[in-house]
Amino acid sequence: MAGGSMKELFGQIFGEPQGVVLFQLIAATQFTIYLSLIAFVGGGLLGGLITVLRITKSRWARRIAISYIWVFQATPLLMLLFLLGLGVPKLLAIDVSPWTAAALALTLYTSAYLSDVWRGAIESVGAGQWEGAEALGLRFLPTLRLIILPQALRVALAPTVGFMVQIIKGTSLAYIIGFSDLMAIGKRWANAPVDGTEPFVIFPIMSLIYFCLCFPLSLLARRLENRLGTHSRKAITPTAA
Repeated sequence: MAGGSMKELFGQIFGEPQGVVLFQLIAATQFTIYLSLIAFVGGGLLGGLITVLRITKSRWARRIAISYIWVFQATPLLMLLFLLGLGVPKLLAIDVSPWTAAALALTLYTSAYLSDVWRGAIESVGAGQWEGAEALGLRFLPTLRLIILPQALRVALAPTVGFMVQIIKGTSLAYIIGFSDLMAIGKRWANAPVDGTEPFVIFPIMSLIYFCLCFPLSLLARRLENRLGTHSRKAITPTAA
């Protein structure tokens, strides 16, 4: 009911069909935001696990983590979407919703990059911190939690927030597997034979919406970097090496 009222209000303010188009684009933006949050939270949890494996003393754990990072950094996000949304379901004859496929692909993509960012932040903490904790009898996990992570957080916070911009932009590829978000609705209207919905009208509006989502995060990341003094480049340049 409220949605119908808002749609009518947009139509009255901007006219037809521009008001309807703008309403649908803004309404579809919520799914872009939801997918970005799912990818950020899921990728953060998985990335945290990969980060711990990457810095542990176990050679096999480090090899697994490095291989994971290398595979998902080397695989384009579009290819991940195709594989998880179209390829694997068809191969295994299972039904996978666009929501599930897009969330999984973006989670894997996000975890690979965040784990490398966080690994760089942890390695920026001096080795003497580890040695001092070991001399006090602290084990690996307590040392990581109580001593290393509080210091690494200052270095990792800005690039982590900044990477959220990459996640939001990455969601724009999910339309290719049928995910109905801002990009999907915008392309649908741009291809519609309706006056006032030409691509040169629709795409600038979509660009403005994406800008409104991404620019505040970029600004926040820059301010955090300046305020926290995170000048270390090791935590900003992902590498699986």
